[in-house]
Amino acid sequence: MKEKVKILDQEGVSRAITRIAHEIIEKNKGSAGLCLIGIRNRGVYIARRIAACIKQIEKTDVLTGALDITLYRDDLTLATGQPLVRKTEIDFNINDKALVLVDDVLYTGRTIRAALDALTDFGRPKSIQLAVLVDRGHRELPIRADFVGKNIPTSRKESVEVRLKESDGEDEILIVEKE
Repeated sequence: MKEKVKILDQEGVSRAITRIAHEIIEKNKGSAGLCLIGIRNRGVYIARRIAACIKQIEKTDVLTGALDITLYRDDLTLATGQPLVRKTEIDFNINDKALVLVDDVLYTGRTIRAALDALTDFGRPKSIQLAVLVDRGHRELPIRADFVGKNIPTSRKESVEVRLKESDGEDEILIVEKE
């Protein structure tokens, strides 16, 4: 049986997302010209929650979108079978926007590299910042997050599971020992 250790519960996840929202507002001196793009799947839910927090604080809506990076991955040829391609939903112009890319876990940096490649197909934002709920270390590329909900040092023998109400029925972050 895999050992699971709960790192954050529902309240902890909520606090982390609220803190990220405040840091985004502070760094960008408000929410004008700001948009959030979540990486499918859990990054989309986190981006929507951050946008809701920003709306509560700033009393203004923030544009949000969803990005599928499947066809931009550098390990696509290593995968067996047909890749599952999901819909990208960016129905606004990203040119000259302060864009915040949102994901659940930052690990090697390869997902973020693929997302940056995918975003170039949609335009040229003024800036791209990165917000992640969890930074677990072990980077293979020179990528770092601007906004981090929780730094969780891990070994390569562990994985981080982010569970969210929208996809998993509850909010929690777990460290799971790989078999």
